[in-house]
Amino acid sequence: MKNLNIKRIFRQNAHRLYSRIGLIAAIFMLATSCEKYDEFKIPTAEPLALTATKSEIVLTQKEAANNAVNFTWTTGTNQGTGASISYILKIDKKGNNFANPASFAMGKGVYSKSITVAELNDYLLNTWKVTPNAVAQLEAKVEATISSNPETKDMAGFSFSATPYQPVSKTLYLIGSASPNGWDAGKALALTPQSDPTLFTFQGTLNAGELKFITTSGQFLPSYNKGADDSHIVYRTSDNQPDNKFTINETAVYKVTVSLLDLAIVINKMNLPPYSSLYMVGSAAPNGWDISKATQLVQNADNPYLFTYTGVMNAGEFKFPVNRNSDWGQDMYMKTDDTHMYLHKGGASDDNKWSVTKKGYYTITLNLLDNTISINRLKLYMVGSATPVGWSIDKAVELAEDATDGCIFTYTGPMVAGEFKFPVNRNTDWGQDMYMKTDDTHMYLHKGGASDDNKWNITAEGNYVVTANVETLSISIQKK
Repeated sequence: MKNLNIKRIFRQNAHRLYSRIGLIAAIFMLATSCEKYDEFKIPTAEPLALTATKSEIVLTQKEAANNAVNFTWTTGTNQGTGASISYILKIDKKGNNFANPASFAMGKGVYSKSITVAELNDYLLNTWKVTPNAVAQLEAKVEATISSNPETKDMAGFSFSATPYQPVSKTLYLIGSASPNGWDAGKALALTPQSDPTLFTFQGTLNAGELKFITTSGQFLPSYNKGADDSHIVYRTSDNQPDNKFTINETAVYKVTVSLLDLAIVINKMNLPPYSSLYMVGSAAPNGWDISKATQLVQNADNPYLFTYTGVMNAGEFKFPVNRNSDWGQDMYMKTDDTHMYLHKGGASDDNKWSVTKKGYYTITLNLLDNTISINRLKLYMVGSATPVGWSIDKAVELAEDATDGCIFTYTGPMVAGEFKFPVNRNTDWGQDMYMKTDDTHMYLHKGGASDDNKWNITAEGNYVVTANVETLSISIQKK
């Protein structure tokens, strides 16, 4: 009995001892945990404050797309409520008490706002009516709204100054006797603005004469006129001011570059034709009088003044518009005589056209440098070991042209076993175009200088009728 009691007493005391040890360990761990928590305390939110990258700003139009100023602000505090905070940035003239501000609702979690040079300049001139080139004192504030219950607000401010510029025109037009459209301000030619919106260019034909620039189509003022020399312009706002103009001495293609901010101009004569595209229209042309589908000529890669059409034409009239505009008011090249042309001005009453009296395969070449034109109908020759002249291309046999269809050519006469093909001339350099064999009944146009050399074969001597059609690219070889 005594032994049992001793064991029971031991178990009771051990339980109390373990409980006390656990309590001591828990207290130690809690103390250690508190010490660690104290080492990593979360900082409280900063008071609301507003700053900016600049306090004195001078705006220039060349930097219109750049940022004029960047505002940043701290988060502010919700006073431990856990409520979210949203922000509004406002800017106004100093002393206006923000009665007419530029206002930007930034929402939540946004702590900065950039304003471009163009935006700030627009506010200064049009919202706050600041005089260009005058220093304006401004103030900005950020309002923080804490969505607690009840809702509370906080505010921080920043003062700065800004000097606006007077923007130059976003458009520029060329007028004058040198312009294709003359002095008609309603038809003034628009220059093209560049990536720098104060820089404008024009490239095209200018006549011998005078020119200046206007900013608004249909209005002669304000204008930009010749300044102190040929490299400078001056802004003109009144008829009482000098009306000096630039002079173009020679009709040609020019590139004109105008900088409104620098009041500078460059006029360079270009070694280019007045147009980069020419078209043919008329009853003789492949698409008739449908100007929207006018046949485009090919510009010579080595000499951009030369434009050529090569192909079938019908008996009829033709002329050369410079575009496919269906209003028929465009410039056109028209007939002076069989070998010369002139530039008809869109809207003028003259209408002088060339004509061809027979359908055929033609090569027409326009030279815009000296205003000449050549019109040649294709001739076709035959050469080869099967022909009476052999390979003597200078004596190549000329095929007979059909009486009504100049695209059809015929040879009638003796041939021997051998080869043949069809050159388009008798040039002895062998570099000319030729019609060569696709198969026994079809042909293609070999381009002079190319390496292909496909010929037809005659296997039996005799009299033959050979008919070639350059429109349908077909050939018939019949032994009589």
